[in-house]
Amino acid sequence: MRIVITGGFGFLGRQVADRLLQTRTFRGAPIDRLVLADRFVQPDSPTAADPLVDVVQGDLTDRLEDLFAEPADVLIHLASAVSAECEADFDLGMSANLDTTRALLEAARAQSAAGGPTARVIFSSSVAVYGSDPALPLPAVVSESTLPTPRSSYGVQKFVCEQLVAEYTRRGYVDGRVTRLMTVSVRPGKPNAAASGFLSGIIREPLAGLPATCPVRPDLRVALASPRRTVEGIVRVAEADRGDGPGLLSGGLPVNLPALTVSVAEMLHTLRRVAGDAVADLVTIAPDTGIEAIVGSWPAEFDNARAAVLGLEPDASFASVVRDYITDHADAVTARTSLAAAATGSTSID
Repeated sequence: MRIVITGGFGFLGRQVADRLLQTRTFRGAPIDRLVLADRFVQPDSPTAADPLVDVVQGDLTDRLEDLFAEPADVLIHLASAVSAECEADFDLGMSANLDTTRALLEAARAQSAAGGPTARVIFSSSVAVYGSDPALPLPAVVSESTLPTPRSSYGVQKFVCEQLVAEYTRRGYVDGRVTRLMTVSVRPGKPNAAASGFLSGIIREPLAGLPATCPVRPDLRVALASPRRTVEGIVRVAEADRGDGPGLLSGGLPVNLPALTVSVAEMLHTLRRVAGDAVADLVTIAPDTGIEAIVGSWPAEFDNARAAVLGLEPDASFASVVRDYITDHADAVTARTSLAAAATGSTSID
């Protein structure tokens, strides 16, 4: 069993790799090689040092021969340019998201045509495929049967890639499955160029004693998933059997990963209860019309029934999301007065 993860040294890529390395199996079969492909690698990381791991560094379209030097049984495609940078640079988004995805699908198709295994391809799409078109407003609750009408270049690119994965699957070139990711919060590390990055920053930075800016109105409602639930969803969809039931991986229908719906005000209120006024006061509300136009076009309320059939559930509360972050990234948290109790759940913040 040889598994390739693109974006393997990105935040989600590392987490998915670590989860697979914990069991060293995929669908009960032993993993022989785990290939982590990325433009930027961390050769000294514990993940890279694992004897099962091979590292491929560089632009994906330049390294296809290395990725498919031996048969790739599973391809988990997480590499992507993010929303705000795609809006700022159209050509970057088209190249990094659309062109690269098609190149990977073609390489997997060639593998199958040459008599190799039909690769199981997991594509990480996004809630950004949805948007409220003036002629077709979104329903109050969105499901996989809701027509995507993306309102950003990033959303368009993700939706086109979804259709490519479905078509290559229909033709028998790959065994494709699409996971639509909610906004992941709270992400550790440095801010990125995603339009939704502030949904981590307004928690992560204050907990580290740093100021943060909230570029949207506090009453904006958003759909979130913690890193733990997101990684669980990606792996579960990757390992799931295909079936004919309405909630299973039938046809080319994507799976919306479970969403926790909260307002930005509720997020900030949770931060205040967990970490206190001094920490919460580090957040400044400074509306940015460009950011709000992108994030505000995404739906906030999802029907999670299809994911539930796969055993996936949304986070219990935003307080539990914050507790997970405090537990998993204690070295990045400096506001410790009430956080030790919060991390163990001994404070009433739900």
